[in-house]
Amino acid sequence: MVTVARFRNVVIDCPDPLALAEFYAQVCGGTPHPEDEEWVVLQVPGGPRLGFQRVEGFTPPEWPRADRNGQQFHIDFDAGSTWEEIDVAHEKVLALGARPLDLEDREKKDFQVYADPAGHPFCLCRIEHP
Repeated sequence: MVTVARFRNVVIDCPDPLALAEFYAQVCGGTPHPEDEEWVVLQVPGGPRLGFQRVEGFTPPEWPRADRNGQQFHIDFDAGSTWEEIDVAHEKVLALGARPLDLEDREKKDFQVYADPAGHPFCLCRIEHP
């Protein structure tokens, strides 16, 4: 298959690009590289590039409501194969400034939903490793 273009990065709108890039660097690695006060890039080790873009008057999504600003996007993180590993990751993301959105039925769903400091949803997922 011939493709049109190569994947470059996912851009996340937020009120404070450096602060949000630092949050995600603590979650999944990498070092934020500010280009200016409006734009910061984070290269996730072994993963995608995340761009963080300042948006004045930013309104965070309301999870799980789709009728007001929608979810926009979310990021899934493989946080381990056991609930003990997920519990450790849970405590760490809370300490970094995340807030829980949906922690119910985790055995049934194999994930828990949080909001990053700017209000974007992300999931800590339990992944069965072979």
